[in-house]
Amino acid sequence: MRLPFPLQRSRHAAFTLVELLVVISILGLLTVIATPQVLKYLGDAKISTAKTEIESLSSALDLFKLDVGRFPSTEEGLPALLTGPAGVERWNGPYVKKTANLIDPWGHPFNYRSPGEHGEFDMFSDGPDGDANANAGNRRIASW
Repeated sequence: MRLPFPLQRSRHAAFTLVELLVVISILGLLTVIATPQVLKYLGDAKISTAKTEIESLSSALDLFKLDVGRFPSTEEGLPALLTGPAGVERWNGPYVKKTANLIDPWGHPFNYRSPGEHGEFDMFSDGPDGDANANAGNRRIASW
């Protein structure tokens, strides 16, 4: 019995091993070319996220200052935005929603100093390494 045309099997419908190897080689070459670019974009995205988070935390610190009359001290740190420091009467927070907002995109806590060397406060991330000595120059993401 003969099958209708669309259901007939052709002897030439399969791929040869050489064709499969060529396709796999092309895909591998594209992966090798594209991977560094994708990793670069991911790194740039984390840096942009850190800058945005620093701006957001700076706004929260400004709100803290409006309510309390001063920025949190270095000892009180950024956790003062979540829970009121002892002895502070006009604290009207929390000024950030969760503890995760105080962590940079690489999982390290943001560094905070008040009074700062560059302004009323300094806030910064040491980047992917979390190493203050290695990133004291260009790789530090800062509020100043």
